Amino acid sequence: MGKIDSLFVDWLFLSIFSAISLATADALTKLFFSKLPALRMSGIRAVSALPFLLPILLFLPWPRLDTQFWLSLAVLYPLEVTALILYMLAIKLSPLSLSLPFLSFTPVFLIFTGWLFLHESPNIFGILGIILIFFGTYLLYLPKGKDIPTIMRGIIREKGSWLMLLVSFIYAITSALGKFAILHSSPLFFGPFYYIGLAIIFTPFVLDKPGLRFDGLSLLKAMSIGLFVALMIISHVIAISKIEAVYMISVKRLSPLFGVIYGGIFFKEEYFGIRLFATALMCLGCMMIYLFGH
Repeated sequence: MGKIDSLFVDWLFLSIFSAISLATADALTKLFFSKLPALRMSGIRAVSALPFLLPILLFLPWPRLDTQFWLSLAVLYPLEVTALILYMLAIKLSPLSLSLPFLSFTPVFLIFTGWLFLHESPNIFGILGIILIFFGTYLLYLPKGKDIPTIMRGIIREKGSWLMLLVSFIYAITSALGKFAILHSSPLFFGPFYYIGLAIIFTPFVLDKPGLRFDGLSLLKAMSIGLFVALMIISHVIAISKIEAVYMISVKRLSPLFGVIYGGIFFKEEYFGIRLFATALMCLGCMMIYLFGH
């Protein structure tokens, strides 16, 4: 029994579980609500997790919150709101297999911002990771054309791809700010608290004048998304409290791989095999940068 308990609190298991939960929430959001405007999709995504996260926050001890914590939230929320809307728009407009893999560019942006602002240079593993991500992107669009200009045009025309690229850039900023906020609070407190604040911001976009527009079935669909969002957040903060953030995030960046699998199984997206392989390369490059690239 002790071994089973140890497995369930192991950071690696929790990180993989967080990645699967995120990919599941993405697939359910696309399946149930992709016909809605992206702003409303974002609202459903955020607010639906509220019933699962609020009780956790009520039972957690609150750390002492200083000025730096509140200032970091003031910067984080506008960026997070923008990223979530773009995220929902990306999975609404494009196949999961052509949008989610671009989340792998977050560590690439982190390398370039580190070089720009801190004069940090990537080592050989970081450079190899970047090459793998770009090669994965090439393979992702290989069915649309073999030369680089054609592939670049394909990315530009596929709105979900470059929108997710913008999301990836924003996440390169919020990941650092989120870590700063955690240092000025606590991991287990920050996850639920931060997402509840996000839900409050999005509540007006989910509510209609007479109340919720959902019937019973739609409400059940929204709650299923909220459940997986909550599971993603809880497993994320527990995992990141047990191990260095760089290891946890590198494993969680496997979520695009699970998303592509969902796209192939449930949405019958084309070129499943090559896109799965391309995404696997991008995830591998992402992990190399996080773990060894600095």
